[in-house]
Amino acid sequence: MIEMKNVHKVYKNGVTALNGVDTFIDAGEFVYVVGPSGAGKTSFIKMMYREESPTKGNVYINSVDVASIKERKVPLLRRSVGVIFQDFKLLSKLTVYENVAFALEVIEENPKKIRKRVMEVLDRVGLKHKARFIPDQLSGGEQQRVAIARAIANNPKIVIADEPTGNLDPETSWEIMRLFEEISASGTTLVMATHSQDIVNKMRKRVIAMENGKIVRDEHRGEYGYEV
Repeated sequence: MIEMKNVHKVYKNGVTALNGVDTFIDAGEFVYVVGPSGAGKTSFIKMMYREESPTKGNVYINSVDVASIKERKVPLLRRSVGVIFQDFKLLSKLTVYENVAFALEVIEENPKKIRKRVMEVLDRVGLKHKARFIPDQLSGGEQQRVAIARAIANNPKIVIADEPTGNLDPETSWEIMRLFEEISASGTTLVMATHSQDIVNKMRKRVIAMENGKIVRDEHRGEYGYEV
């Protein structure tokens, strides 16, 4: 499903973000990516949806080497990968409905199917009743649920979440994690970078720990393993 072979990433300013990363994440796995700031987690995550390309090595998504695909084929890759960010990245002038619909419009989905699917995913995240609200009218947790609805709208095989609870209070964070559990239970591969010791230690999943651009620990049902 997701495989990295000897992946290196050196940025133009000389910073080495990844240094010989090898890993395999199977279909349907729920994986936490942890480590101190600057460990390489974000670069690791960005490789999975081709926001970044490796300086050296191979990144396979569903057996396709995404490091070598042409730029025009990147949008096709991203149809199978949903991405959720810490700062939500919602379009502020669009309604909740329109934000989610946008993810389907860009892949030219049938308008009737868009209407049906948008309401389905909004119902799934508990926001069907706020379809006509704009992001500024929502709480942080509600905005993140809109971002989740958008990420899963086209039924991606993989969902990538980069610090999705970082801006949320503990109670709201657990609401988001319950949603992720449901998404994972449906067979979706879920990879989540996080600094939340509490979440990782209570929801025992596979843990990939990174330090200085390397994977230093890979445990099933692992713990966070760092002082916070």
